[in-house]
Amino acid sequence: MMLMSRKGDWFETIITSGQAGKTIETILKDEWKTPKKLLHQFRMNKQVKLNNEVVGWNQLLHANDRLQVQFYFPEEQTFPPFYTELDLLYEDEHFLITNKPAGIDTHPNEPADNETLANMVAFHFLTEGLQTTPRHIHRLDRDTSGAILFAKHPLVASLLDKMLERREIKRTYIAIVDGIVKQNKGTINQPIGRDRHHATRRRVSPSGQHAVTHYRVLQRNQKFQQTLVELSLQTGRTHQIRVHMSHAGHPLIGDTLYGGPASIGQQALHAVRLQLNHPFTEEDIEVWAPPPPGIFKHYESVILKHYNI
Repeated sequence: MMLMSRKGDWFETIITSGQAGKTIETILKDEWKTPKKLLHQFRMNKQVKLNNEVVGWNQLLHANDRLQVQFYFPEEQTFPPFYTELDLLYEDEHFLITNKPAGIDTHPNEPADNETLANMVAFHFLTEGLQTTPRHIHRLDRDTSGAILFAKHPLVASLLDKMLERREIKRTYIAIVDGIVKQNKGTINQPIGRDRHHATRRRVSPSGQHAVTHYRVLQRNQKFQQTLVELSLQTGRTHQIRVHMSHAGHPLIGDTLYGGPASIGQQALHAVRLQLNHPFTEEDIEVWAPPPPGIFKHYESVILKHYNI
């Protein structure tokens, strides 16, 4: 656990008796897992101090020493700020989790695209006096809503990226799919690759990347011939849920790209829950993202009861 207190753009931690005798470099490199590039930046820009003084990184530490690192610093603004109110689910000094609405991209795909979620987060950072650029740890498709994670500084971004690679950030989705899913739960283990006949579409392909999706039924709707399912990803391929459910014969409602009926204005897919262990405090963070009521209106009571939202 790294107990830190923020002092402007700097963060301070008190060296414990267990860390005494180690060097600053050991703490940054081995305990904090700081990437080499960021270590070099910290050193060259004198962004690390001991007891308010710039010292050599090989100096031995003592219990109750105050190690100070500048986490926030001016960066080139990759995303021009765009004003809107974020639906924040969680925020602290290191990262935030927001409930992304459907119909906007996570980040710009073209230089002129300046109204994405990343641009909105950039504006939010400015209101907090932060000059760092937003760093999305994962993405959601344009027409997918739900919880998404942004880092506030480079070190936490690196730590969260590694957690995502190790599958230590758990994301849970809900979707309304076409037809009645017979099994109460199951796993779809099918590789996913590009569709050579379509620029953006993916498909199940023997030569594709390994992809595993777990699902379970939350409610079957005989009247509309639909099923509300909960999904979790063991892998994170592009369009994975959409491709796998379509392959299983149950495309998402509204997902016309993969054969779903166009009965609503967007695809019925929502990232409802995000869980992680805080990389600094080791606190278990669990957030719930209320789904868009118009899309899931026939399933609201089931969702609210199931997730205690």
